[in-house]
Amino acid sequence: MTTLICNCNQTMPLDPKALGEALDEDLTLHTTLCRRDAPAFQRACRSSEDLVVACTQESRLFTELSEQSEGAVSLDVRPIHFVNIRETGGWGREGAKASPKIAALLAAARLPDAEPVPTVTYKSSGRLLVIGELDQAERAAGMVADVLEVSLMATGGAGMQARRYPVIAARSAQVRGWLGAFDVSWSTGNPIDLDLCTRCNACVAACPENAIGLDYQIDMNRCKSHRSCVAACEAVGAINFQREPQDHSERFDLVLDLRRDPAFSQHAHPQGYFHLPHGLADAKAMDAMLKLRELVGEFEKPKFFTYKQKVCAHGRNETVGCNACVEICSALAISSDLKRNQIVVNPNLCVGCGACTTVCPTGALSYAYPRASEQGVKLRTLLATYQKAGGKDAALLLHSQEAGASLVGDLGRAASLDKTVRGVPARVIPVPLWHTASIGLDVWLTAFAYGASQVWVLMTGEEAPQYRDAVREQMAVAQAIVTGMGYTGQHFKLIEARDANDLGALDAALGEAPAQGVKRRASFAVQAEKRATLELALDHLLQDSATQARAPEAIALPAASLLGAIHVNKDICTLCLSCVSACPASALQDNTERPQLRFIEKNCVQCGLCATTCPENAITLEPRLLLSEQRKQLRVLNEAQPYQCIRCSKPFGTLKGIEVMLGKLSGHAMFQGEALERLKMCGDCRVVDIYSNPREQHITDI
Repeated sequence: MTTLICNCNQTMPLDPKALGEALDEDLTLHTTLCRRDAPAFQRACRSSEDLVVACTQESRLFTELSEQSEGAVSLDVRPIHFVNIRETGGWGREGAKASPKIAALLAAARLPDAEPVPTVTYKSSGRLLVIGELDQAERAAGMVADVLEVSLMATGGAGMQARRYPVIAARSAQVRGWLGAFDVSWSTGNPIDLDLCTRCNACVAACPENAIGLDYQIDMNRCKSHRSCVAACEAVGAINFQREPQDHSERFDLVLDLRRDPAFSQHAHPQGYFHLPHGLADAKAMDAMLKLRELVGEFEKPKFFTYKQKVCAHGRNETVGCNACVEICSALAISSDLKRNQIVVNPNLCVGCGACTTVCPTGALSYAYPRASEQGVKLRTLLATYQKAGGKDAALLLHSQEAGASLVGDLGRAASLDKTVRGVPARVIPVPLWHTASIGLDVWLTAFAYGASQVWVLMTGEEAPQYRDAVREQMAVAQAIVTGMGYTGQHFKLIEARDANDLGALDAALGEAPAQGVKRRASFAVQAEKRATLELALDHLLQDSATQARAPEAIALPAASLLGAIHVNKDICTLCLSCVSACPASALQDNTERPQLRFIEKNCVQCGLCATTCPENAITLEPRLLLSEQRKQLRVLNEAQPYQCIRCSKPFGTLKGIEVMLGKLSGHAMFQGEALERLKMCGDCRVVDIYSNPREQHITDI
C-alpha cells in the first residue's frame, strides 16, 4: 500500500510521523504533489501496490498523469483511491489536532471497493419527447437535435414557421415508465391535423374570433362556428370539425417536460425524465440539456436492494401488517401484492436511496450496494484507526456523496478564509454515503458500540420529506435505547442544511459537545441480517452499560420502534391462534401439547399483523426494550383449560373457545337440540353420532 499526502502549499499542518504510525506506513510529506512533486506520484503509479492519494481537487489531473506516465500500471488493474483530507480536516480552526481524523480517513480509503452486485440495464436509442409551449420546446430541441431524435408535444404557444421536428398536438398527456421505456399516451380532438398543416397561416388570418394560434390549434371556447378557416384551408384539407377524438400512444427513450406541473407526482422522478417548470429559464436547464445529450446507448446501475419474502411483515392472509416501505418510497418503486403476501419492487424505478431498508423492521429489504457488512467494515476501520492515533469522542457525520460532500467542502473552504468559522472539528469524521437514508438503526447503534460518541446525519434539500421524518423517528428510537441504558448526552442527531447559506448553522451544529460513549469498544462484525446486527449491538451495549444508572426493567421506546412486546387480553382471547399463523418473525408460537399462546420478545418486529388478524381484538403492541434475559426466552402469554369431547373425552379445543361458539350458535335454527350437543364433540365423534342416529341417517340418505 502506498499513501501520498500533501499539505497543499503548506496550508495544512500535517504530521507525517503521527499519520504513518497510525497507518503502519512510512509517509513522506509533499508540498505541491500536483505540481513540483508530481514525479513522486508518477513513481508510485509504476508500482502494483494499491495507491491512495490524499487529494480530491486534482483527481482528474492525477488520473490523466497516470495514464500518460511511462510504465504506469493500468487504472483498470490498480485504481487510484482519492480521499479529501483538506476541507474535511486540514483546513479549519482545529486543523493542528486533526491527525487522528485524517489517519482514519486515509485508512478507510485503503479498503477495497464494494463487491459487485446484479445490475439493472437501460437501453436508449435517443428518442426524445419535449412537452411544452411550442416556442420553448423548439428552442430546447435545437440544443440537442444533433445527437437526439426529437419530437415535440405542443401544449400551446407560437412556434417557428419552419417545420423542423414532428409535432404532436395534445393539451394533456400521460407519461409512464423510465429511461428507454417511456410510454406516452394522449388524445387528439382538435380540428386541425398537424401532419397535414403546411403552416401557411391562411386559417389564422381568416378566423374572425382569433381562435387559432400559431401553434395551429383551435381554441374551441372562442370559435363561433363561422368555418372561415375551413374555406381558407380547402386546398390542403387540414381542418375538419367532424373529426372524432382519437387516442394515441407511443414509446420514447427520454422525456423533457417544460410544463409547470410534472407528469410524475413522486419526489424522485424516473431516470431519463427531466422536469423544468420554468422552461429554459430554469436554473437547472443547462445541466438537464447536457445530461440529455449523454443518454444514448446502454447504461447500467446497481440493483440496490435485496428482498427476502419469507421474513417480510407486509401481509398475511391478504391482511396488511407493515406498510413502511411502500409508504416511504419517494420513487413509487414499491407496491403491494397482498395476494402473494408480499411487496414488489420495480428495479427500474428504484433510485437507490435505501430508505425502505431503514424503516424495514425485519430486514426483508436490505441495501445491497454497498452491503451493510461493507459499511460496517468501513465504520470499524475509521473508528479503530482514530482511536489508535489518539483520537477521542469521535462523532460520525453521515452525508450524501454529492450535495452533502459539497456542503462539507464549502464549510472547509470557508474556514480557511474566515477565522470566525470553525470548519469541520477534529473529532468529527465525515462519512460519504450514496444516500443518507440508506443506513439505519442497526448500523447507527453498531457505530456507537464501535466507539463513536455520536452519530449525526446531514441532510440537504435533495432528500424527500418523508426520508427526514423517518430518519428523525428512527434516531429517536436509538437515542431512547442508549439513554435508557444510562449513557448521558445526545448521541444521535439529524442536521438539516440546504445550501451554502446554512453554513453558519452547520458550523454551530458540528461544534456540539461530546456525549458519553462506551467504555469498551465492540469487535463484532455487521451481519447480513439486520436483526442479527441489532441484537449484537444491543448485547454489547447491555454488557458495557451494566454499571450505568438505568431503568431496571424495560426501556419505553417511540412508536416507530421495531422492538417491543405484545399484550393479550386473556378475558376475551379464545386462543384461536390466528395470530400465530400471521406472525412473520416466529415471535408468537403455539404449543402442540396444550392450548397455549407463547411469545419470544426478541423476535417481535412490532409489525402489528397479530393485532390486525385477531378476531377478538385482544392484542395490543408495546414498543419497548426489555433489559432482562426474559426478552430472549419463550414465555406464555395465555393458556386455557382444554375442552374434552362429551363422547370420547378427547381434548379438541379450548373451554373458552367452545363456550363462545355455543353462545353464538345457540339461537340459530340449524343448531338446536342434538345438533347443538354435537358441537361439543370432536370431529370423529360427530361423524359417528350422525350415522348412529336413525333420523339423521334418513336425512343424510335423502
